Amino acid sequence: MPLTLYFHPLSSFCHKVLIALYEQGVAFEKRIIDLANDADRAELQSLWPLGKFPVIRDHARQRDVPESSVIIEYLERFYGGAPPLIPQDWDSALEVRLWDRFFDNYVQGPMQQIVADRLYGTNGDLSQQRSNLLTAYAMLERRMASRIWAASPDFSLADCAAAPALFYARTLVAFPEDHRHLSAYFERLVQRPSFRRVIDEARPYFVYYPFAEAIEQRFR
Repeated sequence: MPLTLYFHPLSSFCHKVLIALYEQGVAFEKRIIDLANDADRAELQSLWPLGKFPVIRDHARQRDVPESSVIIEYLERFYGGAPPLIPQDWDSALEVRLWDRFFDNYVQGPMQQIVADRLYGTNGDLSQQRSNLLTAYAMLERRMASRIWAASPDFSLADCAAAPALFYARTLVAFPEDHRHLSAYFERLVQRPSFRRVIDEARPYFVYYPFAEAIEQRFR
């Protein structure tokens, strides 16, 4: 197998890469990393000393690639199929990259802070993080009023980022009832075969998610 993905089935950033791999039918091997296991953590740090997943190892090119967006760009360059997840047109590609960063920084970012607070029992003031999620939701509600996908006429890198970000974020801060365009976009994402496969594979691990009780029954 030319590629090995070092990941964890609960990780939203790993989900993002898995969606891209499944979208384009790229063959790869999975290596689950348990950061609580010293040997696993050391193995991951040998590839990426910061010890964060996902990381993908390209055995043919003898290269280790970290960071979800960079991994997807790398896959697109060397292993990508059709249609592309990043448009060839520069302006369109810039829009896709912008919304990829939006989902990573302004949905995943506050979401992960809230999850970490419960995981480590720090009991911090998370009102700003929850407010940031509501702001992001409002921006998406306006944007998705006239769109099918987040940044391109076709499913793209931005949607790979959106799916896991919104999946977990809505377990922390529900979509407002009047955000029907955002809700419709989320339903399109969860019906996408690539993301449905990711959810199916993650299902046995959801019990370990700190907000497992907030995951909808249909996904358990």
